[in-house]
Amino acid sequence: MLPLLVLVVSTVSVPLMIFSPAGFPRLHALEDEKSRVDREVSKLGDQIRKLRAEVAQVKTDPAKVEQVARDQLGLVRRTELVFQFGE
Repeated sequence: MLPLLVLVVSTVSVPLMIFSPAGFPRLHALEDEKSRVDREVSKLGDQIRKLRAEVAQVKTDPAKVEQVARDQLGLVRRTELVFQFGE
């Protein structure tokens, strides 16, 4: 009697659980979110590798140090003249 009752309850409850909002639809939503997060992690990993390479280059290459100083800090050499034009 008990096994038959368990079978009946399972037959009714399992499909209800699978097709409820917490079942397959939630599973697919979570899979989509995981894919999106995996892509984002991959992009961030690429950015980290590029930044590490740039840091290594700045530590060893004086020309790269000068380029960063000019581009990001707006520095110039003492012997250079700077002309500023209004827009």
